[in-house]
Amino acid sequence: MISAPDFIKLPYSPELTEGGIAYATRSLPYTYDRMGGSLYSRLRRIVGGVAVELAFRRYLSEQGVPFDVKGATPFSEPDRYDVSLGGHRCDIKTFVTSKRNQITAMRRNPGLVLRAPAMIPEDQFLAVNHTDQDFYLFAFLLGLTTNSPEDIQKAVSAGQRIYLIHPLRSDWSRPQAWAPLHKLSLKSECSQPIKVEIGGQDAERNFITETLTLAPLTRVLPKNTYHSLAYIHTDSIPDARVGIHSPAKADIYLIQPHEWGNIWIYGMEIWLTGYMMHNEFRRKASAILAGSRVFQYSTTQAKNLSVPVADLRSLSDLFERVKEWEEAKKAW
Repeated sequence: MISAPDFIKLPYSPELTEGGIAYATRSLPYTYDRMGGSLYSRLRRIVGGVAVELAFRRYLSEQGVPFDVKGATPFSEPDRYDVSLGGHRCDIKTFVTSKRNQITAMRRNPGLVLRAPAMIPEDQFLAVNHTDQDFYLFAFLLGLTTNSPEDIQKAVSAGQRIYLIHPLRSDWSRPQAWAPLHKLSLKSECSQPIKVEIGGQDAERNFITETLTLAPLTRVLPKNTYHSLAYIHTDSIPDARVGIHSPAKADIYLIQPHEWGNIWIYGMEIWLTGYMMHNEFRRKASAILAGSRVFQYSTTQAKNLSVPVADLRSLSDLFERVKEWEEAKKAW
């Protein structure tokens, strides 16, 4: 059992969002949408999850808690763990909390989180790559997001950073025939030049990106040769259509001004609440059916297994045990 004072609160910095975006954009062709909702919400969840993991690693280093990184998580396997503590796999489950009133209430009374469910999607929990000695760490990322064109414009007017992205359809990002997009070109109908970044894969499926400046009504050819194109990104709001064309495709891919989403997370804090071992979670968890209203979401999109946050175990105690395990190894 834990209480609110057991929560470990970490500061948030913009480079955490940058790291999350770098991962999210490259994992686009492989991301499994178990949560439902909009594509941009899904990408923000990935951004938030990676941001928390980066902050967690930084915290462990600062506190002198030994940990291993089992190689960078492949973009094609977004559910694979990265961190190991004392030889135990650590799977971090992050909940992005972006409603202003909920953030205010949590900060005023952190104990509200104790009644929240520490949830794991059932299909993830039942995956064969887990063992009873793995453990789950549950975290809340408190931060604002923009969910409409009006929100994005407000962020720009306030001098906030944005990261607009348009993920391309699967016939571009995951084509059935692996062949070059010959004579790929982009053209903008915007009133002013616009700088964009495109990202995709080459013949060997290496992820490649490049930045292009699109002058109004001027066709621009990328230097790289792409076999797939996953996304196009800009830091400014387009006021007209942007088109992508390759003779390998039947139609010009047109992106309307409203077909961009901002996946930048304006993070405030990260709360590491507690942890539980896989075997204990299996014994204690109860099911939350799809369509349920919970503390984190107005509607769950998939079946989850959960325990109350209050039933988790103290992370501070865990970190002390990890230090003791490592000292015992050295003595041995």
